Amino acid sequence: MDYKKIDTGDVEYLVTLLGRDRVFTDDEINDDFSHDEMGGISRKPDVLVDVLTTEEVSKIMKYAYDHRIPVVARGSGTGLVGASVPVYGGIMINMSKMNRILEIDEENLTLTLEPGVLLMEISEFVEEHDLFYPPDPGEKSATIAGNINTNAGGMRAVKYGVTRDYVRGLEVVLPNGEILEIGGKVVKNSSGYSIKDLICGSEGTLGIVTKAILKLLPLPKKAISLLIPFPSLDMAISTVPEIVKSKAAPTAIEFMQREVILAAEEYLGKKFPDNSSDAYLLLTFDGNTREEIERAYEKVADICLKEGACDVFIVDTDERKESVWSARGAFLEAVKASTTDMDECDVVVPRNKVAEFIKYTHELQDRFQVRIRSFGHAGDGNLHVYVLKDELSEEAWKKKLSEVFEAMYSKSRELSGLVSGEHGIGFAKKAYMLEQYSQEYVELMKNIKLAFDSRNILNPGKIFQ
Repeated sequence: MDYKKIDTGDVEYLVTLLGRDRVFTDDEINDDFSHDEMGGISRKPDVLVDVLTTEEVSKIMKYAYDHRIPVVARGSGTGLVGASVPVYGGIMINMSKMNRILEIDEENLTLTLEPGVLLMEISEFVEEHDLFYPPDPGEKSATIAGNINTNAGGMRAVKYGVTRDYVRGLEVVLPNGEILEIGGKVVKNSSGYSIKDLICGSEGTLGIVTKAILKLLPLPKKAISLLIPFPSLDMAISTVPEIVKSKAAPTAIEFMQREVILAAEEYLGKKFPDNSSDAYLLLTFDGNTREEIERAYEKVADICLKEGACDVFIVDTDERKESVWSARGAFLEAVKASTTDMDECDVVVPRNKVAEFIKYTHELQDRFQVRIRSFGHAGDGNLHVYVLKDELSEEAWKKKLSEVFEAMYSKSRELSGLVSGEHGIGFAKKAYMLEQYSQEYVELMKNIKLAFDSRNILNPGKIFQ
């Protein structure tokens, strides 16, 4: 693409706007800003800037738009598909210092905050007010704008939904520098096209979020989990539709396999409550009374035992909760630590097809002689499947990874699934998304991008570009 290359004049403009201590070039840019958590693609920006206000973002975007300079907005960098990597160089705007919680409105049950506030900070803050922000992605150090840009889901999505369901309003800087106010504190809105819902999940390609208004709920008084071992993953996953049909409404339904649990034990240096079975379901129930929760989990426990579960462990002590959930939170890092490199398939399939898809990954492991590990959200069909490099040469790794991914995404299409459930498309998965959608669908997305960003300067090279 034909972009202007950053020169001394551009850097001087940014220094004049922000001050020398918030503009970085060349070796001043930490290598962390060249990649995301997965690290599959790497490139440093030509200039990195720290911003503190919406007005600063607006002025930078107007300058970049006028001079056709590519811009990427960046938060904590916890993504897994290269969405925040500046593949065309240019300006990277570090949003992480715009990290203030601006207002909690207990009458309208909303939280207004800046884009760099971390997910863990949101949870801690609202719970002090006896309120609850339900979206629960695994990476708690992600920023709220990163969650909005990927429409992040997480473990509680099966009951509460995903990030988009909790975004009431946004302040967005458009590629030309204009500031747009979208939505607000209103509960209902049928006033024209939902621009807010286009921004959610757009991976920073349509606008830069500089403020968000989030919907909150009253905090459930109690939560209890069940850890349920099964003789096989097929039996565990096949039980999930029966749980869903029971109307017991668990907050989360996670699946995990013994290999991943053992990796987490080794990584954390502490034992999981049970590692003797091949597969497990981990379910959480919340509510306002213990009696209410017990009715729900007893119904589910009976279903699981009827379907062949080996046992049902109630996770209700602090020690057991910490043991189970620290392991679940460490799965990604544990798998990563067990190999030399890896890549992820963040596929989502209908709930009743999860067992078939996971069984297929076992076949691929044997066919291609490569280790594949998986865990994920059985309650909403979002699977995290990791292909591990181990001792493969770089050439063999790239070949096998391509072949395995092509097979898995082909299988997901066959099962009426989609390329990504919550991590997005970014740079790494766009080829697979383009195989999934019709030309008409892709052209519609291109026209939406063109309407927002006629010069294609905001996070170019991502999703379908």
